[in-house]
Amino acid sequence: MSIRGPEALASLDEAMRDIRREEEDISKRLARSAEKLGKIRENEAEMFRQLARLRIDPAVQAELDGRISSAEGKARDMLKAHAKDLSTAEKAVADEDATLARLTAERNDALKIFETHQGELKALATKLGPTIARDPAFAGRRQAATEMADIAGQSMRKTEQAEADREQKGKPYRDDALFMYLWEAGYGTASYRANNLIRFFDSKVADLVGFAKARPNFAMLNEIPLRLREHAERGIENAALAEQEVDALETAAIDNAGGKPMRDAMAETQARIDAVDAQIVTAEDRRDEAAKLVGQLSQGGNPAFEGALGELAAALGREDIQTLLAEARLTRTGQDDTIVAQIDETRVRAKEEEGETRELNERLKTLAARRRELEDIQWEFKKQRFDDPRSTFRDDKLVGDVLNDFLRGGISAASYWEKWRGSQNWSAGTSDWGGGVGLPNNGRRTNSPWPEGGGSTMNWPDSSFGGSGNKSRPRGSSGGFGGGWTGGSGSGGGFSRPRTGSTGTRKSGGFKTGGGF
Repeated sequence: MSIRGPEALASLDEAMRDIRREEEDISKRLARSAEKLGKIRENEAEMFRQLARLRIDPAVQAELDGRISSAEGKARDMLKAHAKDLSTAEKAVADEDATLARLTAERNDALKIFETHQGELKALATKLGPTIARDPAFAGRRQAATEMADIAGQSMRKTEQAEADREQKGKPYRDDALFMYLWEAGYGTASYRANNLIRFFDSKVADLVGFAKARPNFAMLNEIPLRLREHAERGIENAALAEQEVDALETAAIDNAGGKPMRDAMAETQARIDAVDAQIVTAEDRRDEAAKLVGQLSQGGNPAFEGALGELAAALGREDIQTLLAEARLTRTGQDDTIVAQIDETRVRAKEEEGETRELNERLKTLAARRRELEDIQWEFKKQRFDDPRSTFRDDKLVGDVLNDFLRGGISAASYWEKWRGSQNWSAGTSDWGGGVGLPNNGRRTNSPWPEGGGSTMNWPDSSFGGSGNKSRPRGSSGGFGGGWTGGSGSGGGFSRPRTGSTGTRKSGGFKTGGGF
């Protein structure tokens, strides 16, 4: 089953909300864990006080009790201050979440308005298309653009074949160390520089490997792909210019038929959407910084707080206290045994709490990394206009099983994004000319002039003006997230989302289930 662009983006938004909710939940659990650990230490201190009353001199007992009480008081005061700082940071995250919810709602409303204007334009196009398609000037330009796209596609396919031949047939040359030594030295060319002794021995090596005969062949293997690519890229540029001329004719016909106010309304609404997207990026980055602070505080990441707890732990770990505990273990009195057992139990609980805290910290880091990756994907999604109502995706598993796989760390963010790109189609055109106005490449053709199956990507039927006879987007090579006409093959490139302060990692981790995924 297919899924429309707006619904696809809504699913990504929901996944993002799930991640943020789980981040919030873990931060709260970490805060509770830090508080619990402080109380465990206080309880341990009280156990030592009771043990001291039974086993040591009152004067020594008072000194020991005072030392523990001082550390305990500092820890208690810092716990209160730390809780206040954490509450402030959590409120900052909640405020940004509210801002993001409001901006997302505004964007959805604007997208609905955009779709309304779009429908008005399509209604006009339905009436206008067949007439304009028969216009001789337009038909001529369209035919020329189609032919130029065909030629560009053929040229690039020849280029790619020549490049493949260069890799395959050039391997024996590159594997010959003596040949490559002479080649890289420029032997036999004007660039060769060597003294008489080196020239003498190089000539012997050249005779040995048959360099004089092999060099022209290797040079040709390297030169032909370069020349073919230059020619193909010129053809691509010319085809792009020809398509721009066709687009200009379309735009003029739309305006003459009264479509300019509709186009202007679409452009104005799109500008609003773009402005909201910029605000979303800023709010996301502010939230990222606030969330990092919450994470640090939840983990006890406050120097004064950590120092106070550390001082209490150090007081409880002093040699005299440990000696007291060791001596109590050697006795068989009931009171000693009870207190020692309670101290042991307290320390086991503290160790378990610290272990759980480490696991939660790792989980929080993974969530933060996955959230930033999903933000990158959402940015590219919007940048490519994949959320446009005219955008569809053949594979609805992209918002189901494949999304879950990405969230769990089964596939990388780049791989997940490529699956979106490969599944995407524009449902603009067919008999409703003008339906692709405002889309990348007018929504009628792929971002490359050389589709996989060969032939032109400008599949306009005679019965429509600018309408695509085949709604499926031919898939070819593309030059990165930005699309457009390119001379290279292969897809990919880095995510282009701007970041205003976050320096988070892009490494993937083991994303566990949970949070509604």
